[in-house]
Amino acid sequence: MTRQELIEKYFKFFKDKNHQEIANASLVPKEDPSVLFTTAGMHPLVPYLLGEKHPQGKRLYNIQKCIRTKDIELVGDPVHLTFFEMLGNWSLDAYWKEEMIPWSFEFLTKELKLSKEKLWVSYFGGEGEIPEDKESKELWSKFIDPSHIIPLGKDDNFWGPVGESGPCGPDTEMFYDTGQEPCGPNCGPKSGFTCSCGKYVEIWNDVFMEYNKTANGKYEKLKQRNIDTGMGVERTLMVLNNLDNVYETETLKPLMDIIRKESKVEDEKSFRIIADHLRAAVFILGEGILPSNLDHGYVLRRLIRSTLRREKQLLEKEKGVLYETLNYDVVTEIIKIFSKEYDDFPNRKFIENELEREQEKFLKTLERGLKQFDKGLSAFELYTTYGFPLEMTQELRKEKKLPPIDEKEFWIKMKKHQELSRASAAKKFKGGLVDQTDQTKKLHTATHLLQAALRKVLGDHVQQKGSNITEERLRFDFSHPSKVTKQQLEETERLVNEQIAKAIPVTMEEMTVEEAKAAGAIGLFEEKYEEKVKVYSVGDYSSEICGGPHVANTSELGHFKIKKEESSSAGVRRIKAVLQ
Repeated sequence: MTRQELIEKYFKFFKDKNHQEIANASLVPKEDPSVLFTTAGMHPLVPYLLGEKHPQGKRLYNIQKCIRTKDIELVGDPVHLTFFEMLGNWSLDAYWKEEMIPWSFEFLTKELKLSKEKLWVSYFGGEGEIPEDKESKELWSKFIDPSHIIPLGKDDNFWGPVGESGPCGPDTEMFYDTGQEPCGPNCGPKSGFTCSCGKYVEIWNDVFMEYNKTANGKYEKLKQRNIDTGMGVERTLMVLNNLDNVYETETLKPLMDIIRKESKVEDEKSFRIIADHLRAAVFILGEGILPSNLDHGYVLRRLIRSTLRREKQLLEKEKGVLYETLNYDVVTEIIKIFSKEYDDFPNRKFIENELEREQEKFLKTLERGLKQFDKGLSAFELYTTYGFPLEMTQELRKEKKLPPIDEKEFWIKMKKHQELSRASAAKKFKGGLVDQTDQTKKLHTATHLLQAALRKVLGDHVQQKGSNITEERLRFDFSHPSKVTKQQLEETERLVNEQIAKAIPVTMEEMTVEEAKAAGAIGLFEEKYEEKVKVYSVGDYSSEICGGPHVANTSELGHFKIKKEESSSAGVRRIKAVLQ
């Protein structure tokens, strides 16, 4: 089965069950700062999972491009990828387990013609205050052998919340036994399907969001029950076509063929990592993200440099080889495969230039690292301060007949370093609409007023370039070529507080994108929108395309105060503000 055939079957199946297709969202979530990248199709739907009305109804489906870095160290095994495509369907309080589980079985066995004897499922077996999901167990037992239905705990079969609080619930995961030999005694069900050798491949996940985790850690029943499902395209194609890994599927095999042909060394795992990392890097660059040492740019830089380091080893060349045959051909192939479906490659020259620029920076990093190595810096310091790979430190020590680095000790240090980084990132990205509270709704509404005020004070060139909302403050990035003066900031503050004092109702209207444009609504019009969108208006002062949620009246906001104005990047300014 081809990728296109799989997508068409999935779409037709749910269209026939009265679902509406929704647009593929950006890889960088616009309304959910709790994550760097869109890791699943549910991210753009967070406001609707929390109760906002979706313009296209309560039954939805789509295919979503995703980036996941959580398992980046596993990339290269048979099933893990950084960039992948996910098919998904959603119920916003429209149906429940008694519909979804039979549909899952029907699609897998009748539409995809997978053997029910080779299907295994896991379900939530109960933990802490959350009881066993007996409904899912009983429903599955009508379709497959009960010995193939495995109860697991929270780590395996309980989804969410994404932030500190919010919607969450038990899930049921579907695995397919590919028939290959187990890799060991704990392969598959005995280990909770945690083994990624490729014998048992997870192909679908149904999440039943029936709880809300509160800020104090308690689980309450949701008023609105939702279903969120995800089917990995590459993994499903691997199973359907009897392949032993995802890298032989049609969107990755052409890349693997180019890499194999050019390599002077046989190293299948490195071939896979290069194919995966380059594909992910091209898509991230397609979003306009630049390599850097922070956030999205840090992930991009890590992917590109990991690729370059491996290419240096495989191609046996002293310098980077990005625009010698291999990478040029790989990038060409990626764009050829995906540009028909996605609009992520509007400027191929930009993608090529940034890859080439990052290569030059990486070569300088290697040069600096070599100098610091000669000064006696430790492998840990070389890696964390200069980005100098451990493998290269080991190579240099071998050349100079020095004892090898104790890798166990190195990775213990790295683990501590990563845990500190993750804790910092978790604190930084805590909040957003995933953690919807009265305060975040107020700050979300205040952000609309801020943008309208900035456009009046600075001009219509002001456009949103980023937004982050926590319980404590809002952060708003916008296009503007120079520092905003003290007088301009004071006038912006005055205008926002003037609208708050007027006690203006906040209204919402559903309309087409063209109608929204004609009505003067602000929107990120380079983004893909659904056929119908929500437009939130504050009287005749502000009108924006937005998923919500917002307060009912500006009088709820209190006093608006700008705390800081600074540069975010070239041509982009950042304002941090609070409500007092």
